[in-house]
Amino acid sequence: MPHLVSPAPLSLPLAELLSSFTYALDMTDGQPEGHSIRCCWIGTHIGQQLGMEGTELWELYYTLLLKDLGCSSNAARISQLYKTDDHSFKHDFKFLDSNIGEALKFLNSHAATNMDLGQRLKTMAHVMKNKTSLSKELITTRCTRGADIARQMHFSDAVTNGIHSLDEHWDGGGLPEGLKGDEIPVYSQIALLSQVIDVFFLSKGKHAALDEIRNRADRWFNPKLVGAFEAVAQNESFWTSLQSYDLPHRIFELEPAQQKVMVDDQWMDDIALAFGQVVDAKSPFTASHSQRVGDISHALGKRLGISTHRLPWLRRAALLHDVGKLGVSNTILDKPGPLADDEWERMRDHAYKSEQILSRITVFGDLARAASAHHERLDGTGYPRGLKGDEISLETRIITIADFYDALTADRPYRAALPVDQALSIMYDELHTTIDPDCYVALTNILPELPAFAENQDLSCLISA
Repeated sequence: MPHLVSPAPLSLPLAELLSSFTYALDMTDGQPEGHSIRCCWIGTHIGQQLGMEGTELWELYYTLLLKDLGCSSNAARISQLYKTDDHSFKHDFKFLDSNIGEALKFLNSHAATNMDLGQRLKTMAHVMKNKTSLSKELITTRCTRGADIARQMHFSDAVTNGIHSLDEHWDGGGLPEGLKGDEIPVYSQIALLSQVIDVFFLSKGKHAALDEIRNRADRWFNPKLVGAFEAVAQNESFWTSLQSYDLPHRIFELEPAQQKVMVDDQWMDDIALAFGQVVDAKSPFTASHSQRVGDISHALGKRLGISTHRLPWLRRAALLHDVGKLGVSNTILDKPGPLADDEWERMRDHAYKSEQILSRITVFGDLARAASAHHERLDGTGYPRGLKGDEISLETRIITIADFYDALTADRPYRAALPVDQALSIMYDELHTTIDPDCYVALTNILPELPAFAENQDLSCLISA
């Protein structure tokens, strides 16, 4: 049975780590792959045009990369309120200006489009009646959560405030606080400007992007910043690089990345935990799921003899096992009934997406494979690769049983949480097909150590595998 290779002490460039994770944020926000990277390229050049350097430019760089950290936190609410796919909603919403006609057209094309006319009208009426409070709720949730997660990643107040005020407008018409003019952190101003430039550039070209930001100057944007970008835009190599396949590598060549801030093991643990929270925020039914799977996997690994050096890697793999679910719509994640065939295919695809995202990080090769294989089965009928028997590593078997146990003992859209003894009975029936027998015995042995364990459960009839 394969194992992860025991890793050396971690030393990984922060820019590489976080730029790789931004692909998950792009999926969550319904944006084309590389949106955050492109915004970083755009905004960093604006900062350089303004004369930023050193710490100031470094903080801008990471504000731009991480501006969408909170984007998963309002996805379920958007899906619930508008009865729609959160990804397409978020994607199209970024084209809107502060125009009531556009807003009505947008609402008509996105609200409850798969429902009958009565339900559509009811949904649209509710949104229009409460549009101010709902907009503030959704944006406040997103901005506050994004800032909190950045803080957990050890970023400064300047970066967290930059993320928090992303949706403020120069004329005071933005949210969540209605800041105006220079009250808005300059990192936020540049991040929003970069976002609008990328959205219009990618869909309509550079001239459309320039026209759009000029049209919003003095309303959304500080005219000085618009002027700074107009100067940047005169350099044709800027646009060529923005469309280049190797833009992710060019991002590392920018001045802030050259400061070579390295991530050690402790910092990596905090970042993995934070991104696990980004994943869990996508659905109300997965609150703290990744952290619990991480904790259970760590305890199981210790019980099953995983080396001390490899235990932190196992926990990180468990924390990040579902990162691909950020690419699954909440209309599927939170559906109260059975999934249709096409919905099930999109749900299954999350495992492959997890591997794609994690494998972008050079030192995460084995970890990416172990994490993304948590839906493989010992009998070969799992996904995404149909691995069988000894092709499935011990680390993956551990994450599989931890994920299985937590899914059964937590609320899901289609059922309430199951009691521990009932969950274990279901898992017992899956021995040798889905569940590794040694992992099952180890789980029953560590259950009393888990916070959610009900002490009065009688496990005596279940631990013989």
